[in-house]
Amino acid sequence: MTSKVVSMPRYPECWKSCGDCARGDVFILEMLVRKGDWLEKDDNVLTLETGKVALDIPTPYAGFVEEVYVEVGQKVDQQQPLIRINDQLPP
Repeated sequence: MTSKVVSMPRYPECWKSCGDCARGDVFILEMLVRKGDWLEKDDNVLTLETGKVALDIPTPYAGFVEEVYVEVGQKVDQQQPLIRINDQLPP
């Protein structure tokens, strides 16, 4: 059994220099997956709203979604767990 947690990535470096995209809170605008879904590597997990832009967050792994740790409207921080996936077929 191989479970992996997909976490919120680091915010882009440009946010520190310009700051435009990161104005306001960073929160989940839309969840694109739910428990039991199959994801391929680079499939989008959720859409973030930054106050200035909407960003899709992809998964670096393929597998079934075992757990979803966040929900629409929730504020998220860097490295916060988003979902857990498993590359084994469910029972």
